[in-house]
Amino acid sequence: MKKGFSLIELMIVIAIIAFLAVIAVPSFNKFLAKSKRTEAYVNLASIYTAQKAYWAEKGEYSNVLKGVNGIGWEPEGYASGKVKNYYTYGFPGADGVNCFVGKGGGSSSDLSMGKAGKDAFVAIAVADIDGDGTLDILAVNEANEITVIQDDLA
Repeated sequence: MKKGFSLIELMIVIAIIAFLAVIAVPSFNKFLAKSKRTEAYVNLASIYTAQKAYWAEKGEYSNVLKGVNGIGWEPEGYASGKVKNYYTYGFPGADGVNCFVGKGGGSSSDLSMGKAGKDAFVAIAVADIDGDGTLDILAVNEANEITVIQDDLA
């Protein structure tokens, strides 16, 4: 008698593995999307801190992230225009000045809700975190309230 697996047994094992993969992949993709959103929470908190420091010095908030009259903020790891962040952050305007465009599908035009003035600001983070064409939009304000405006994970 020969020892080994028949073709049918091997096909059943492959079918079971394929079935498990079909179940696992969507959960894994949702986990990846949530981890990308964590980047936005960290950077929005950082923008809030920079805005508060600027306000303490100047008595107003600024819609300039980096440059003249800016709050001195840029995403961690940003160097010479090489983008490492996933989200686009900031306010409407020029990349590298009013905003920093990330690689996640958001553009500076998607930051239209962002604003800064004498007593208030709203900074925006936007990206398509799961690749479905729907943008994930988060905001932070002068009270350090981070809100999800449009949820790409829903």
